[in-house]
Amino acid sequence: MIVKNEQHNLPKCLGSVQGVVDEIIVLDTGSSDRTPEIAQQFGAQVYYWQWRNDFSQARNEALKYVTGDWILVLDADESLTSEIIPQIKEAITREEYILINLVRQEIGALQSPYSLVSRLFRNHVDIRFDRPYHALVDDSISAILVQQPDWQIGYLPGIAILHTGYQKAAIKEQNKQAKAAAAMAEFAAHNPHDPYVCSKLGALYVDMGNINQGLELLNKGLNLILGENHIPPRYHRQGKPTGVGDVPPQTLPEINYDILYELYYHLGITHGHLNNLSQAIDCYQAAIQLPIYPLLKLGAYNNLGNLLKESGDLQGARVAYQTAIKVDPNFILGYYNLGMVLKAMGLFVDAIAAYNQAIQLNPDYAEAYQNLGVVLLKVGNFHASIAAFTQAITLHELDNPQEAQRLRQGLREMGLLPN
Repeated sequence: MIVKNEQHNLPKCLGSVQGVVDEIIVLDTGSSDRTPEIAQQFGAQVYYWQWRNDFSQARNEALKYVTGDWILVLDADESLTSEIIPQIKEAITREEYILINLVRQEIGALQSPYSLVSRLFRNHVDIRFDRPYHALVDDSISAILVQQPDWQIGYLPGIAILHTGYQKAAIKEQNKQAKAAAAMAEFAAHNPHDPYVCSKLGALYVDMGNINQGLELLNKGLNLILGENHIPPRYHRQGKPTGVGDVPPQTLPEINYDILYELYYHLGITHGHLNNLSQAIDCYQAAIQLPIYPLLKLGAYNNLGNLLKESGDLQGARVAYQTAIKVDPNFILGYYNLGMVLKAMGLFVDAIAAYNQAIQLNPDYAEAYQNLGVVLLKVGNFHASIAAFTQAITLHELDNPQEAQRLRQGLREMGLLPN
């Protein structure tokens, strides 16, 4: 780990690996709080390093102190799930693997709730991080595979890491966007033909409101992978399952499908901002056709459903949401959006079931209660409708009192609530 001023996050993170790993290496880059002391309380070996605005340098410094055969990398705002631990222990006994990718869930993220991260790898002399912000070992792994092709890369299909750093409050508090943009822009200036940095920096610009700047970078990244004509590659499937999980098909080495997916996905978001609905739909459809781990496509399926609904293709939207739920049966937003499109189609009984499933997964989902109330009212179940609306008002009062007041006033005007 590398850390700075993480006294609030550190106990949960280190608690998730205590008794699982053989050693904990913490590199502190300038904390002014109790971070080093808390790390030591969990048995960590704490080292100190002056921050140089480069995450890869810091992570490589931390690697110098590792003595174990395998390395698990976590950030302080992440924690390891207990369910994945048996899979990790089994996977690292396999002699053929040099890297095992892990699925990370982005708690509270508005887009892309899952990602695949290269965080579990052998303690190999040639494995190093590069890139100043999104520090990765992938490039060094690729170089090793050229010289030592017998190594394999696997991945574990279950959720391994929970990450809270993409929640709005955390991003705002730590000024993450500005820090990331500055670091990546400097890297991009020296690596102008890197599709990965085009994808990450372009997406960040779009998220910050610099739509045209982001669009230019995302299109550049797509050109770098596919060529100027943007003809999607033919998928070449080869190789055999590694045995660690249901491994995505291996593909031609010159195509990085993970980066290609992110480019299409973020281009879909960008064209959506620009109200280019047909282009956005095309991007999402191209994204979901790529041969990558299905769970990573969840955001594309959901956003595709939203755009199809907006364009009037309710059946297409329904299929997109149902596919998302099939990929992840715990996808709360998928059930809610499915309820919305079923309501628009007049399939009220099915809509009620979808809203109830969203509420079962998240009992504090005010919008689901509110729309459930609407559909129950349409089918004539007034008692249950009032109960749903009342619960929606109660929940809105906590986070959105204006919406609570608007809903209360609307129900009074309809004669459903007393004045």
